[in-house]
Amino acid sequence: MSKQVIKTNNAPSPIGPYNQAIKANGFIFASGQVAFVPATGQLELSSIEAETHQVMKNVQAVLTEAGVSFEHVIKTTIFLSDMALFSQVNEVYGTYFKADFPARETVAVKGLPRGVNVEISVTAVAEL
Repeated sequence: MSKQVIKTNNAPSPIGPYNQAIKANGFIFASGQVAFVPATGQLELSSIEAETHQVMKNVQAVLTEAGVSFEHVIKTTIFLSDMALFSQVNEVYGTYFKADFPARETVAVKGLPRGVNVEISVTAVAEL
């Protein structure tokens, strides 16, 4: 099995001992993304919708670097600071997929890095 590290400057650099994504055995395992704006290093927290869009843009940048798109995503995990945010996050999240939505779970957690409200990780296939 070969393992390839995926890294792009178009998504936030990891804030710990992990990589943005790993490609192995035809799969891409992308680490959770939060709403850091790569160009500024600042968090986009002006609204839950803006935060979610930034998270999805960061996920998209990692997928693009791996040579795939949201169409290749087969599984997502959404972490929320509060389930009351579910509908707003879900609405924004849904705009990034055309059809054949991936499998998903959404969980509320006690806390997320840097006090953000949403984190999303994905698993994708390298080829359709």
